[in-house]
Amino acid sequence: MTYSRLANIRETRAVLERFGLATKHRLGQNFLVNDEVIGRIVELADLGCDDVVLEVGPGIGTLTVAMLARVRAVCSVEADRELESVLAETCADHSEKFFLTMGDALRVGPQNLQADGVLPPPNKFVSNLPYQVAATLILRNFEEFPSLESATVMVQAEVADRICALPGSKIYGAYTAKLALWAHPAGRFEVGPGNFMPPPHVDSAVVRLDRGGVSLPEGLSRAEVAAAIDAAFAQRRKTIRNSMSSNGFDKEALDEAFAATGIAPSARAETLAPSDFVRLAAALKQ
Repeated sequence: MTYSRLANIRETRAVLERFGLATKHRLGQNFLVNDEVIGRIVELADLGCDDVVLEVGPGIGTLTVAMLARVRAVCSVEADRELESVLAETCADHSEKFFLTMGDALRVGPQNLQADGVLPPPNKFVSNLPYQVAATLILRNFEEFPSLESATVMVQAEVADRICALPGSKIYGAYTAKLALWAHPAGRFEVGPGNFMPPPHVDSAVVRLDRGGVSLPEGLSRAEVAAAIDAAFAQRRKTIRNSMSSNGFDKEALDEAFAATGIAPSARAETLAPSDFVRLAAALKQ
């Protein structure tokens, strides 16, 4: 079974040559040329005919064409304007359900998508992400697109490690804890450099995240918890009390919150679970 006719070196080169394009490392463009990997992404994302997919960085449309054959619509965001005409050709077979927005994905929200007002907002985020902005985009899109049920994304392996990290590990940090306020890991597989053209200098992984993070008590916002997380991790070598007091939190209020929650003020931030930060932020708000 072929998922994407573009997912091989011959077709990828042919498209690039036809349009006079070369790969652009500044935009993080490493084209996926293994159809088996495309298939695994599609299957992990669990795509169906009613899904409206948000995609960032479609490139020449390698993953896009595989999704278009299976979903209601794909709403892609692409920064490289030279790829607009390429995508018009490669996605022509399903042009009626392909919606392309040209621009910076870090600035695009639901109201900026070409499909806004035509389709329901996207319910799944599926992308081979530009690695330099991948972590930021994942967290931002869960925040900006409340309709998203899941994200299935190709990222640098070390970013996938951070996403899936557990409290107490060296790679568990502020990003992991903040992402856990929105979603939780639900699947992962590794992708080596040889699956791309040109091969990147890093290992990759596809990770799926399902919406449904740590629950918050009524009246407490994710922004308030995130502020506590950022302050706690601002100086990792310090105790959580010293780090937070050095980054905007009152020492007396901290001591009262530690006493109320049973969290040791001498603990380090990386030992606290996301739910601990929720309890601490709630106590500080009191």
